[in-house]
Amino acid sequence: MDKYFKALNDGTRREILEILRIHPAAAGEIADRFNISKPSISHHLDILKQAELVTAKKKGQFVMYSINLPALDEVFQWFSLFKSEINAEKPRIRIPLKV
Repeated sequence: MDKYFKALNDGTRREILEILRIHPAAAGEIADRFNISKPSISHHLDILKQAELVTAKKKGQFVMYSINLPALDEVFQWFSLFKSEINAEKPRIRIPLKV
């Protein structure tokens, strides 16, 4: 889970995911939407890829990036724990709670 939060801790990477939410895109296409260098965008894409939040597939001379939905489902599932009833499930923490 930590790898997801580390990757999502940057506004540029979150914006990249918003772009990829609409459709897969090449790095150059993504970079055209930002006022930062293409190597910086490649760095952000690499972090998202290492966190497994995006996938990359070679298509001709381009690498197409898309959202990895199973990874996002894992994040959503973790967040959904906070919507469940209080005391419905024991928390997964190592420090005992004082009641």
